[in-house]
Amino acid sequence: MAVHLTKIYTRTGDAGTTRLSDNSQISKTDPRLVAYADVDETNSVLGVALATASFDAAIVEVLRTVQNDLFDVGADLSTPVVPKPRVPAAAGHPGLHRPARRLVRRVQRAGAEAELVHPPRRHPGGALLHQARCTARRAERSAWALLEVDAERSNALAAKYLNRLSDLLFILARVANPDGDVLWRPGGGA
Repeated sequence: MAVHLTKIYTRTGDAGTTRLSDNSQISKTDPRLVAYADVDETNSVLGVALATASFDAAIVEVLRTVQNDLFDVGADLSTPVVPKPRVPAAAGHPGLHRPARRLVRRVQRAGAEAELVHPPRRHPGGALLHQARCTARRAERSAWALLEVDAERSNALAAKYLNRLSDLLFILARVANPDGDVLWRPGGGA
């Protein structure tokens, strides 16, 4: 079941605070918000890559699956872990899906499979996937920063997923652009 947002303008964030999925109020600079915002940005960068570049069908399938996973990861990070969750299961809202080890394994398996494919061409999508990789790394750092300050109420599997995702995006960028990657030449190659 897809989630449909019906009300976008709430004006509740005009004072520098926002509400989490459990309706608790936090500052817009809170590590929890930073973590899930960085995940959202990663998802957006992948959306740009999919919208502007022409990838092989296998890469498109992987990236679309990752985008949906990132919605789950963002929802996880925006919802503190508590013994008895109060996440609203409103009409049309499927409820919270916390990243599980299967998501971490799936993204790792996708990376291993993608490493086996190397079509010889240049591709602008490779650059976009490298940008998504960098954004995913920042999201991972933000998730670990959240875990440092609120480990008891946070899911470490979200951070592990983001770590594996950045590896996958590095591999997919190379697969999409094996002849176009900028290679490091220490000292400028001189």
